Amino acid sequence: MTAERTVPSPGVTPRDHGFPPVSVRPPLGTATGSRFPAPRTPARPAPSLQLVAADAGAALLGTTALADAQRHPLLAALLIVASLLLRPREGRPPVPGPGVLEELPAVCGRIAVAWLASAALWAAYRPEHALSAGTVLTGLAVQASAGCVLRAVVHGRRRAALLRHPHAALVVGPVATAQRVAAAVLRHPPCGVRPVGIVAEQPDGTGGIPVLRTGEEVERAVIQNGVRAVLAVHPSVRAEQGPLLRTLAASGCAVWELDADSPSYPTGERLAGFSCRRLDLSSARRAGAGKRMLDILVSGTLLLLVSPLLLVCATVLRFSDGPGVVFRQERVGRDGKPFTLLKFRTHRPVDEHESATRWSVADESEMRWFCRMLRRTSLDELLQLWNVLRGDMSLVGPRPERHYFVSQFSQAYPGYAARHRMRTGITGLAQVHGLRGDTSIEDRCRFDNAYIDDWSLWQDICILLRTAALLVRPTGS
Repeated sequence: MTAERTVPSPGVTPRDHGFPPVSVRPPLGTATGSRFPAPRTPARPAPSLQLVAADAGAALLGTTALADAQRHPLLAALLIVASLLLRPREGRPPVPGPGVLEELPAVCGRIAVAWLASAALWAAYRPEHALSAGTVLTGLAVQASAGCVLRAVVHGRRRAALLRHPHAALVVGPVATAQRVAAAVLRHPPCGVRPVGIVAEQPDGTGGIPVLRTGEEVERAVIQNGVRAVLAVHPSVRAEQGPLLRTLAASGCAVWELDADSPSYPTGERLAGFSCRRLDLSSARRAGAGKRMLDILVSGTLLLLVSPLLLVCATVLRFSDGPGVVFRQERVGRDGKPFTLLKFRTHRPVDEHESATRWSVADESEMRWFCRMLRRTSLDELLQLWNVLRGDMSLVGPRPERHYFVSQFSQAYPGYAARHRMRTGITGLAQVHGLRGDTSIEDRCRFDNAYIDDWSLWQDICILLRTAALLVRPTGS
């Protein structure tokens, strides 16, 4: 599933090798792996818990509309549970959630669904005590009114608290853009965010928010100001300052991506008029146990099932193309660590230099018939199941590349190095979207990072199923 035809690297002119394997910058001179202390947790209850209590109280008040003959603990519990399960989505700090007027249609709609569903279930369980239309409408109106009032109180208290004690934030990105965003946020106190520093490589000399250039200055700002949020204000920040952002996220900061020059993100969340979205930088860590269990289960099972096929391929390849059945090549894996990738040999590079620095080392027309068949059916990739079982790779993830091209692509394409946050894979989101062989590196990079950001075990299963479907009608690699 990797490109190995004899063509130059697309979009990149080969240069002398000498770059580091992965060009991810350390967090402004700090030692690798440094962690900032977690910010203090406020003593007051979290707004989400307050809203849960408000919704539960409104549901309890709604049950008072039931007549004495219909008032039953099971029915009341059913209404309360249904109302809580259908609660509207809340904003995640530091982005304020919607106000009462904005969320009124969602609140009323979900309460209506909860009452109608509960009434239908109750009528099926106790037909003799079925709720009348008047009772349902009365209870619905009482709960909706109480819910709006109680949620308004919670929202009001939250906004007042944010005005008194806004979340301290760091703004990460180019100095000019970061200063512009920080100034706009400061002009809008209701958003509840107070920028206390800008993290950038070079100061701009125009004053304004202090520019933090070293890891020590960033750490001091986090400790002294109790930083709770990080605003990444340019698309390149996630790649260039990935280690710093992950360190800050691990210390308890909410990391938001905010592109001051783009109209909107599809989430629709706003901060001081800027569209933004929450970055879940812990997805690669969350993937650990469940993803590894899936890898071991599937790769171990497949190795047992296809071992006769592997033996046949190795035997035919040995007699048809000579000794040296297994092709070994060093690739870059998770966190830039090298590992030895295994494949059936379908070509013979001239030398180690060609193998390491040529985008492809053979043309299919020069291969023997059996080697061409292995490549077109992707059977040459089956040995990578052993890499998966060993833990060098995963079943699903960004495809691994050689050191030379990782260095080239990391410089040419912002975000390429961020692909190494997760184990590399046999297949991936980019591959099932047709990005194999001589296709855009920029597109692959975008799909790989989107996969990591949105990782879920179900997404891995879907990609594996789509890959299996593609293998039924192979197009080669």
